[in-house]
Amino acid sequence: MNIVSKELFQQMVRIRREIHMYPELGYQEENTATIITEELKRLGIKSTTGIGKTGVVGQINPTDDVGPVVALRADMDALAIKEETGLEFASKTDGVMHACGHDGHVAMLLGAASLLKETLKAGNVLLVFQPAEEGGGGAKKIMESGLLDKVKAIFACHLDRHYKAGKLVVQSGPISAFTDRFDISIRGKGGHAAQPHDAVDAIIVASLIVMSLQTIVSREVNPMHPSIVSVGQIEGGSVPNAIAETAKLTGTIRTTETHIRDQIKSGMTRIANAAGTLHNADVSITFVEGYPSVINTVEESEIARMAIKNILGDRALVDGQFASMGGEDFSYYLEKIPGCLVRLGAQKEGLEGIPAHSSTFDFDEKALGVGAAFLAEAAKLALERLSL
Repeated sequence: MNIVSKELFQQMVRIRREIHMYPELGYQEENTATIITEELKRLGIKSTTGIGKTGVVGQINPTDDVGPVVALRADMDALAIKEETGLEFASKTDGVMHACGHDGHVAMLLGAASLLKETLKAGNVLLVFQPAEEGGGGAKKIMESGLLDKVKAIFACHLDRHYKAGKLVVQSGPISAFTDRFDISIRGKGGHAAQPHDAVDAIIVASLIVMSLQTIVSREVNPMHPSIVSVGQIEGGSVPNAIAETAKLTGTIRTTETHIRDQIKSGMTRIANAAGTLHNADVSITFVEGYPSVINTVEESEIARMAIKNILGDRALVDGQFASMGGEDFSYYLEKIPGCLVRLGAQKEGLEGIPAHSSTFDFDEKALGVGAAFLAEAAKLALERLSL
C-alpha cells in the first residue's frame, strides 16, 4: 500500500511508537506537544503552543495568509489503562496507555503536514493537535482560543478496528451520540434488617428505578431513533444485616437527536420521582451534559468521499449507515465549522475482536500512510472548492 513514500511512512511509525511509549493523559500532553513542535519546526512549519493548556496549532500558508482556511485535527491524549500488549514499544508509564489510537492520529497529521508542505500552492491549512478528547473536552478549549475563527471546513479521521487498512468510512449526518451522565440519589430510612417495617429501604427503591428506566427506551422511544440508558454504577448499604438508608445510581444516556435526548431525560425524572413517592423516599436526579453528537455536514462528507477515491479508488470507500453510540468531542468543532470525521480502517491481524479502550489494543500501522494521504487530499480539495 505505497500511498506515501517509504521515508515518510517510516517517520510516521517512529513518531507513533515514540508517543506510544510515553503516553500522557488529557491536559498533561507536554512531551507529546514537544515532539509535535519539533517535527513541525523540522518541516519548516510555524506553530502556536499552549492552546487549551497543551494543544499545538501549526499553520501552512504558502501564500502568506491569503485565501480560505481549512483545518485538520488530531487528538493527543492517552487513557488511564495499564498496557498489556507486550509490544516492544509498549507504554513506559505505569497505568497509562494509548488504547484508542491517538498516537496514530498525531503521526498521521504530522505525515499530512509533510505532504502539504511540499504540495500546497495556495490557501491556509491549520494543523490542530488537540488535548483531552477522552472526557476532557479539549476541542472546546481549542475553539475558545479563537485560532479557528476563520476556518471554513475541518476534517479528521479516527482509527477503527472494524475495518482493514485501506478502507475508510464516510457518513453524513449524525455519526456519534450525545454522551450525557446522570446521577440519582435516594434517601430512605435506615434500620435493622429484622425490622423492615420501621425502615424505608433505599436499595429497594434503587432496584425499582433501575428496572423501570429500561422501559423508557423499550416502550417510550420510537425504535427508529437509536438510544441507550445504562446504569453503570450502584452504591448502597454498608453491612449485610442493616437496611440501607441511602443509595446512588450513576450511568449514561446515549442519543443522536436532541428531541429524543430531552424525551429520555423527562422520562427518567418522572420515573425517579414516582419511585420516591411510591416508597416514601426522597429521590433526586441530576444530569451532566456530555459531548454533543458529531454531525458531519453534507458537502464536507462529499469532499471526504472524493479524497478517498482520488488516493485509493472507489473500492476503498465504505458508506456508513448507522451512528456509533460512542462519543467524540470533534462535535464541538462541527457546531461552528462545516466538517467531516472519517473512520479509518486499522484492524490488526489477530486482534480483530479487541475493542478500543482495551489493555491489549493495537492497530495496523499501514493505516498511518492512508490517513496522512487522506487528510492532505481532503484539505486540498476543500481549499479548491472554497476558492471557486
